[in-house]
Amino acid sequence: MVLIDASALGRKVKEGKNQKTLLSGEEEQRIVETFNAREAVEDFSVVVDYDAIAAKNYSLSAGQYFDVRIEYSDLTPEQFAEKVEGFQSRLEAMFAESRTLEKDIVKSLGGLQHG
Repeated sequence: MVLIDASALGRKVKEGKNQKTLLSGEEEQRIVETFNAREAVEDFSVVVDYDAIAAKNYSLSAGQYFDVRIEYSDLTPEQFAEKVEGFQSRLEAMFAESRTLEKDIVKSLGGLQHG
């Protein structure tokens, strides 16, 4: 069986409150050709047998069957510390925003009335 992850293809279009993805003719052709050729393409398609699907609890999500690749990069101790500091700063900012939003939600809920 060929499973295809075409989530990176197409362009996102908003229609009212809904969003959908429109594929170009070339993208549609790529999907059809890959499926018909029963070929595995890195980060796009995978060929699996029924035993593999059963082992994944019958999931047909192609991404679950892709090989996991880990990319390493050399960082100096200073670069590593800088990255960690950046992550920590962003996380603290997100926590602060979360606390503000929580207060706003509680305040809004307090103003609700029945009838």
